[in-house]
Amino acid sequence: MNRRVLLLEPNYKNKFPPIGLMKLATYFRLRGDDVVFYKGDLKEFVINQITEACIAKLSELDNSINWKLRSDKISQYIKYRKKEYLDRIGLKDSEIALILEPWLEYYKKYYHSGEYKKHPQWDWVGVTTLFTFYWDITIETIEFAKTMVKDFKNLMVGGVLASIQPEEIEKATGIRPHVGTLHTPGKDIDEDNPYIIDELPLDYSILDEIDYVYPDSGAYYSYSTRGCIRKCAFCAVWRIEPKYQEYIPLQDRIERTRRLYGEQQNLLLMDNNVLASSKLEEIVQDIKACGFTKGAKYIEPNWYKISIRNLRLGINNRAYIRKSYKLLQELNNQRSLDEATRTQIYALREQHGLLHPETCTREALLATYKDFARFFDMKSTKNAGRLRYVDFNQGVDARLFNDRVVNLLSEIPVRPLRIAFDNIKTEDEYTKALSMSVQHGMKDFSNYLLYNFTDKPTDLYHRMRINVDLCEQLNVSIYSFPMKYHPISGEHSHDRDYIGQYWNRKYIRAVQAILNATKGKIGRGVSFFEKAFGRNEEEFMELLIMPETFILFRFFFEHLGYTQKWRELMNQLSFQEREELYPIIFKNNFNHIEDLTTNPKFLHILQYYRDYRKDIADPKSELFRLKVEYDAQQINK
Repeated sequence: MNRRVLLLEPNYKNKFPPIGLMKLATYFRLRGDDVVFYKGDLKEFVINQITEACIAKLSELDNSINWKLRSDKISQYIKYRKKEYLDRIGLKDSEIALILEPWLEYYKKYYHSGEYKKHPQWDWVGVTTLFTFYWDITIETIEFAKTMVKDFKNLMVGGVLASIQPEEIEKATGIRPHVGTLHTPGKDIDEDNPYIIDELPLDYSILDEIDYVYPDSGAYYSYSTRGCIRKCAFCAVWRIEPKYQEYIPLQDRIERTRRLYGEQQNLLLMDNNVLASSKLEEIVQDIKACGFTKGAKYIEPNWYKISIRNLRLGINNRAYIRKSYKLLQELNNQRSLDEATRTQIYALREQHGLLHPETCTREALLATYKDFARFFDMKSTKNAGRLRYVDFNQGVDARLFNDRVVNLLSEIPVRPLRIAFDNIKTEDEYTKALSMSVQHGMKDFSNYLLYNFTDKPTDLYHRMRINVDLCEQLNVSIYSFPMKYHPISGEHSHDRDYIGQYWNRKYIRAVQAILNATKGKIGRGVSFFEKAFGRNEEEFMELLIMPETFILFRFFFEHLGYTQKWRELMNQLSFQEREELYPIIFKNNFNHIEDLTTNPKFLHILQYYRDYRKDIADPKSELFRLKVEYDAQQINK
């Protein structure tokens, strides 16, 4: 008997699709099960499910009306319970309105009374987890999943957080999560499971079931190795994947994805330490065999053709109906088509019920394929192609660079090459690795710079400065992304409040304020960097203690002279006075300055730390007027 399977990702913001759930979707489809993926508002999920059931009942009683077209109004009534929404449904259009209305009342009450929780519809539910600081939304999702699954033994919680803190999750929810990866055929999920689930190809179709768009979508996601030979204290990899697996063949999985779901532009390998593999030659050969050679171009496939083909094959009808509908909608809005053609397309969509997602059916899409196909064929023939790249997204280990490694990396179009630079102690290895890469023709680099761990603020500045200076010296591009450390266990693992030994709340907030201006990254440009972060470590440390509004509106407050006045007052402090004032500033709480100290000298300085943003935004304030004048001067320069 086929199972109804629900795969849930908590509704946090994340860059990458849930690879684990995509593998599970493949597994369950191979077993012939019905799979649904959801990421979004959990209440909306329930309301949508109940609305579908309500529409099915109304259609059963009176099929002379297309109730699907009224699904949004039915959904609103179930959600808000207001008579005005009931009236909008138009029950009076039916000759049996008196019979239909009690059913609307039934489904409304079914939701608001929580009755649906007593009648779970899903045979198996899987919940993925990510970072520990997403604790609250993750626990909420697990608790929701408990109301969806028929039997708790068929509720699986897995992923990063689940593997790091299984005891905490079990204590909070009563559900014992799965730790690590799914590597055991005959044990993982089903006793007759013949597959290594962790090595299955990904089901890309589930991404078209949801509204959420992953920023880094449109790529092949895979692993060529698993685990890491290091045991860095800040990292969870060696806890989740304790055994280093030095080679996982790529070709079959990439080819299956290409065949079923269409060609993807880039290859994102999520390996945590690929250079530790003694089989790097095989990995590079696999990458090239998958079509990622230097100069290779990506020709975007005909997505409509793929969608209709997969509808014919019955591959995730839910996803491909949604995708086909969106593609037709985009086609209708395509400005390269003349008005008459767009009108013709609209009329054809209207005739076959393809103007609304609620009425868009598999049958209508298949029946009209030939009518729309030529427009999509025309679009495909105009595709000139884009360069393809390989991204070892989790970074490579500078300590493992040598001639053999760099030679191999230079054979494939790696862009950017992400060389880890988490610790100032690896400066020599890092600069050597980067220089070797440049000598082999690589020009684009990137890395995350961990801070707030055991480092000092000056360590972060030094690492950023190294990258900026290397850009000029080597004539390359290096994008640095400072990344705040969050503990994976302990008191602050479930929030973002952890402060490292050499850091404080003011320093952390100042770095974040500067990064807001640089959009979270530091690239090429010495003058820009020096203005943003200071010309040296002393200026950087001054910025960290500077009032936040002076950082956010740097040039404006310098123009007014406020920054210089603050600086002069700070310079007048004695060593002893600094020892007294700095701890107050470090707490970064200036809501009630008068309660922080009775020292008039300190109070004068702390006045600069109040939030000036409200005044700048208030048309009645003097600062607003001065800001308007300043902005006008800048425009006229």
